[in-house]
Amino acid sequence: MRSSNPVFSRRGFSRDNGYAGFNTAPQAGYAQGNPYAQNPYAQNPYAQGGVQYGAPPQAPVTTDRMTMDDVVVRSALTLGTVAVGAVLAWALLPVTATSYGLAVGSAIVAFVLAMIQSFKRTPSPALILGYAAFEGVFLGVISEMYNSRWSGAPFQAVLGTMAVSAATLLVYKAGWIRVTARYARIGIAIAMAFMVVMAVNLLLVAFGVAENGGLRSFGPLGALVGIIAILLGAFFLTLDFKQIEDGIAYGAPRNESWLAAFGLTMTLVWIYVEMLRLVAIFTSND
Repeated sequence: MRSSNPVFSRRGFSRDNGYAGFNTAPQAGYAQGNPYAQNPYAQNPYAQGGVQYGAPPQAPVTTDRMTMDDVVVRSALTLGTVAVGAVLAWALLPVTATSYGLAVGSAIVAFVLAMIQSFKRTPSPALILGYAAFEGVFLGVISEMYNSRWSGAPFQAVLGTMAVSAATLLVYKAGWIRVTARYARIGIAIAMAFMVVMAVNLLLVAFGVAENGGLRSFGPLGALVGIIAILLGAFFLTLDFKQIEDGIAYGAPRNESWLAAFGLTMTLVWIYVEMLRLVAIFTSND
């Protein structure tokens, strides 16, 4: 299952444009008792010899298969690039209209690179690291701007992002959330509706119809919207975790770990930006 929206379709390793883990299942016995499994003998999208679902994952025929270490290393490289870009932007760019324009330009470039990677059938480390670098510049500038008005807000946002990520991983590993096709469809539909509403709100604000940011105001309504956005980020983290889990179990090619890093980075950036706004709103209300 793969969203038609390129922002959301970045997730998924399966070769037939499906969503690994939703059209098939990676682990032995997963379909038994699973009400969402349509075909308990669906094919492993990475199986070279037609290994069927229901049997334990076979040992990789080569060593060129994705492992958790690969995901950790690629994610560290990508997030590290974001962090370096953010630190350099914070240190070298003063809070001015020019730096704000640079932040907007960097965000646009990062978005374009992310879209190109989303439409590519194979991961491109250069595109992913390029996205991370420009995203880092954007985050560094806006973090400095928030810090100049709400001292300590970026640090609190980082702690909040780490807390949300850790809590989501704990809930996922404990089995309290089961990532199924229905779960993904509902969550992606809500996320797309949220994006449409935010786009409309932006237009209303730009044309002066909505005042003080509209739904994104620094008040109770803005706080509620921010909380919803963070919950959507946590939802996407569960999809990322499922994607990684299935890719490893199926023996996905090693370079697919770049997609896992890409997905995790986009999700964590989303959560951080929303957490930064939320911290600012609560600080303003104080």
